[in-house]
Amino acid sequence: MVIPVEDAADPRLADYTRLRDVDLRKSLEGARGLFLAEGEKVIRRAVAAGHPVRSVLTTAKWLGHLADVIEGVTVYLVSDEVMEGVTGFQVHRGALASMERLTPPSVADVISGRGPRAVAGGTEPEGPGGTPRRIVVLEDLVDHGNVGAIFRCAAALGVDAVVLSPRCADPLYRRSVKVSMGAVFAIPYARMADWHDGLAEIRAEGFQLLALTPDRAAVPMDDVPLGDRVALMLGSEGDGLSSHWLHEADHPVRIPMSETAMDLGVDSLNVVAAAAIACHSLVR
Repeated sequence: MVIPVEDAADPRLADYTRLRDVDLRKSLEGARGLFLAEGEKVIRRAVAAGHPVRSVLTTAKWLGHLADVIEGVTVYLVSDEVMEGVTGFQVHRGALASMERLTPPSVADVISGRGPRAVAGGTEPEGPGGTPRRIVVLEDLVDHGNVGAIFRCAAALGVDAVVLSPRCADPLYRRSVKVSMGAVFAIPYARMADWHDGLAEIRAEGFQLLALTPDRAAVPMDDVPLGDRVALMLGSEGDGLSSHWLHEADHPVRIPMSETAMDLGVDSLNVVAAAAIACHSLVR
C-alpha cells in the first residue's frame, strides 16, 4: 500500500526520524526492535536474510526499482525535500526500509554451527557440516563504520562467523549496514554476554586464539601454524586489545610492517586495513 506523505513531522514516519542522532537512534531502535536498511541492494539483502519489513520510505523515482520487494508492504511516498526533512540528510540511494530485528543467536550457537547460516547465494559457513572453522572476534570496536567494514572484509574473504564483545558497536545500526554493503546479513554473528570469560567459551569449542597486535615481538601471522579451528581477535580502534584478552590468547600475531616506515613512526595500520590483511591470512 503506497501512502503519500507531505509533512516531515508526520508521526507515521517516526521510524525514520533524525538518522544522524546516534543516541536517539540507539534508544529508538532498541525500544522498537527495528533497524534501518538504506538503498535497494541493502534492503534486498535484509529481506533475503529473513528480516520482516515494517515499512518503506521512498520517493517516486525508486518505486519501480523496489516493486517486487514492496508488494504487500506499507510504503510512505515522499518528495526529496520531505525525505531530507525526516532523516536530516540527502538519501542518495533513494529508499529506506524499517526492518524488524530477529532474535539474536548465542555465541555457542554461532560457533558450533547451530546458528543462522550465511544467506548470500544460499551458502553456509565452511567446515564439516557447516561448522565454522575461521572466525573473527571483535573487542570493543565502537565505530559503526569500522564494524561494518570489517564484516564486509570477513564475508568477502571467507571467514565463517563474527563474535562481538558486549561493548562493540551494533552491526545493524544504519551506518554499519551501509558500509558493509549488506555483508552483515551474509555472515553469522553473535554478541558475548560476558567480556571477562567470553574467550573461554570460544576456546572450549576447540578454537586456537590469535591476538592481532602491532607489538614487534609478536610472531608474523603467516608464520603461525593454524589449527583446525582458529579465532582471530581484533581490538578497539585506539587502544587495541585489552591486556586481559592478550593474556588469554594462544599466540600474539602481527602484520609485518616496513622497517623504513617504522623508523618514521608508522608502526601500525588502522583496524579495517589490518582486519582485511589478517582475514586473508586467516583463510590461507
